[in-house]
Amino acid sequence: MSNPKLSLRLTGATVLRDGEMQARSLVLEQGRISKGPLPEVNLAGYYLLPGIIDLHGDAFERHVAPRPSAPFPLDMALCATDRDAATNGITTAWLAQSWSWEGGHRSPDFAENLLSALDAYRAQCVTDLRVQIRCETHTVDTAERLLETVKKYGIDYVIFNNHIDEALHLSRARPEDIAAWANKSGRTPDQHMAVVRTAWEQTPRVPRFLCTLAERFDELGVTYGSHDDPDGDTRERFSTLGARICEFPTARSPAALAKAINDPVIMGAPNVVRGGSQSGNISASTLIADDLVDALVSDYHYPALARAAFQLVKNGVCTLPKAWHMISRNPADLLGLADRGTLDYGKRADVTIVNARTRNVEGTICGGQVSHLTGEAARRFFATPAAVSLAAE
Repeated sequence: MSNPKLSLRLTGATVLRDGEMQARSLVLEQGRISKGPLPEVNLAGYYLLPGIIDLHGDAFERHVAPRPSAPFPLDMALCATDRDAATNGITTAWLAQSWSWEGGHRSPDFAENLLSALDAYRAQCVTDLRVQIRCETHTVDTAERLLETVKKYGIDYVIFNNHIDEALHLSRARPEDIAAWANKSGRTPDQHMAVVRTAWEQTPRVPRFLCTLAERFDELGVTYGSHDDPDGDTRERFSTLGARICEFPTARSPAALAKAINDPVIMGAPNVVRGGSQSGNISASTLIADDLVDALVSDYHYPALARAAFQLVKNGVCTLPKAWHMISRNPADLLGLADRGTLDYGKRADVTIVNARTRNVEGTICGGQVSHLTGEAARRFFATPAAVSLAAE
């Protein structure tokens, strides 16, 4: 980022500090949470909350290809994703990129192109953008290629995913879904199912493949887990492998098993906002009420993160500090990001500014730099001579 870092005292707001909402000021100085006298911005009527940390989002795919047959340059897609995240209070975001036999935008080739494009774009980022690799379990022949990619681009988060069973089920129950899936990869349904069958033939080699990756991930310090665990047995197998993060369990049993063995559970924020899963899986709110969820992620919709936190409060499921921790402090802890996730002295100045009446995100500060500012919050910032001076530099 090239914008100047703010040195301001934000006053009058309600601040999430030390696990509770407090009426106090917040000092930002040279990219860190600080203390001491500085020019003030009066933010009475606002919440100052730790910047949102999104561990899994694939909304970027809509910027890559708004229509399956209409791809756009990756630099444009990354810029749009960057701004989209910032507008919704997100300061750190993992783009959930598939590494799959599915082809198209989910292929290893595309994953490498995205990582290269992000490296080139990074100097322009207003959000800390990273990539989570969603590794299909039936990509056995790509092990060394994947490990080289992880090392080359410093990938710190991988999730194991298995779409084979889903594809085989859809081919029998809903062939129209297979047709849509095939179209995204530029194939006919028959061609797509031929690829599925070829991948399925790798099944006997999958356990050794996963063990090899797990061993190397441990050496490289990569956090890893599994996606869409359907039952406790599946969760236990992945946990034994070392894939401790349980992402989007589809039923109660894998979530309960994960919590029993201290594996973190991640659910999608859209599930909370919409009142249930769009695919008919377990309700995230139900699991949260039973204290079985550690973190929420954007999944396919960035605005859902902040909205989900306030929805949980409105529905009496939990307090705002607990809800917000699921999109800030807890994700930071899960990925070992000790420099962010809370508004404590010395931490990165990552702040989400929310209008307390409308619950809308009106400002985002990432690493002490403004990445999004609108509405009344913008007017108050620009009414401060120091802020105007910074904006003009």
